[in-house]
Amino acid sequence: MPIINRIAEFHDDMTAWRRDFHQHPELNFQEVRTAGIVADKLREFGCDEVITGIATTGVVGVIRGRGEGGAIGLRADMDALPIHEESGVPHASLTPGVMHACGHDGHTAMLLGAARYLAETRNFSGTAYMIFQPAEEMGGGGEVMVKEGLFERFPMDRVFGLHNWPGAPEGTFLWRVGPVMAAVADIRITVTGKGAHGAMPHQGNDPIVIASQIVTAFQSIVARNVEPVEAGVITIGKIEGGMAFNVIPEVVNLRGTARWYSPEVGDILENKVRSLATGIAAAYGAEAEVHFDRMYPATINEETSTGLAAEAARAVAGEAKVQLLPKPTMGGEDFSFMLNAKDGAYLMLGAGRTPEDPQVHHPRYDFNDAVLPLGASWWATMVERQLPRQG
Repeated sequence: MPIINRIAEFHDDMTAWRRDFHQHPELNFQEVRTAGIVADKLREFGCDEVITGIATTGVVGVIRGRGEGGAIGLRADMDALPIHEESGVPHASLTPGVMHACGHDGHTAMLLGAARYLAETRNFSGTAYMIFQPAEEMGGGGEVMVKEGLFERFPMDRVFGLHNWPGAPEGTFLWRVGPVMAAVADIRITVTGKGAHGAMPHQGNDPIVIASQIVTAFQSIVARNVEPVEAGVITIGKIEGGMAFNVIPEVVNLRGTARWYSPEVGDILENKVRSLATGIAAAYGAEAEVHFDRMYPATINEETSTGLAAEAARAVAGEAKVQLLPKPTMGGEDFSFMLNAKDGAYLMLGAGRTPEDPQVHHPRYDFNDAVLPLGASWWATMVERQLPRQG
C-alpha cells in the first residue's frame, strides 16, 4: 500500500496549509492563529469532536470509526522558533525574528491531511485522536497536555509522533527501539567577583578568568566521570560579561545545555556542574550561583509500538526506504512526556533534498513539501492497521 491515493489528491491543499503556517509562525503558547485554523479545518472535515484550549492553545480532534474498537493518538507540534528567517522563499515568515525552522508547519499540515482522509473514509473501528500540541520548542507543551489530563480525557492505547529529518534522504522513514532523543537541561551560572580597572587587576577579582576556568573544567565531566559506553554532552553556548575593554566586570553569566539518555548520567552531569562551578569560584574567592533545570526527559520508543509504526511505514514507503536509525540523536523532544505516560513511538521522516540542505534550526531551513503525502499516509495507515474495520 503506497501513498494513499485520496491523500495524494489533496497534496496541493496540504502544501497551501503548510506555507500559510510558515508565513505566520507563532511561538510557544502563542499559537492562537495556528490553533484556530487547525480547529476550523477539523470541524470542516467532519471530526466528531474538536476540543480547544488544552495547554492554552492545544487542539484535539476526535474521529470515530465504523464500530467499536481501540484508540490511538497521533501528535503534531505547532510552534515556531525565535529565529530570523533567511530562506528567501516566497512564503517566508512575515513575523520578524520568528520562523518555522524545525518543520512544525509541515507536521501540522500532515496531521491535518490524515485527519481529512480519516474523517472522510472512516475505514477503521474505534477512535483516532488528532493531537495538535503547542510549545514543543521551549515551553514543554507536551508535559502541560499530559498534566491537564490528555490521556484521561482521551483514553488511547498508544500515541505516535513523527519528525521531518532533512539529514536523511527524502521519503525514507527511520525507526529505533529505545532511546531516540536525549534528555535536556538548561544550565545557567552567574559568577560574581569584584570589578576593577583593567590596568589594576590586583584590586579586583576577575569573574571572566574564573568563568573561563569553569568552562574549561566542564570539558572533563563527561570524559572522566561518565562510563565510556554511555553518552552525555555539556555545552556552554553563551558567555556574557563586561562593558568595556579596559574594565574588569563584577559579574559574568554562562548559559548552556546538558544532554543524556540514562537518568544516572543526568545525575552525574548535574552534580559535577554544580560542584565544579561553585568549587572553582570559591577557590578564587568568588561565588557561583548555579541553575541546572531539567527540561525534557529522554524520548524512549516502546518496542511493540515501534514495530507497529515501522510496519505502517513499510506499507507506505516500501521495505527499502524504512531503515533503522543507527544511533539516537542528542537533540531533545517533549513528546518524551507523552511516551513516559503512554506506550508509543516516535519516527523520523527523511526530508533531505541534497546533503547541502540547511538542517533544522537554521535560518535558511524550509520544510520539504514533497514529503507531505508520505507523512499523512503513514498516520492514516497506522490507524487503519491498528484499528481494523470490523465486518
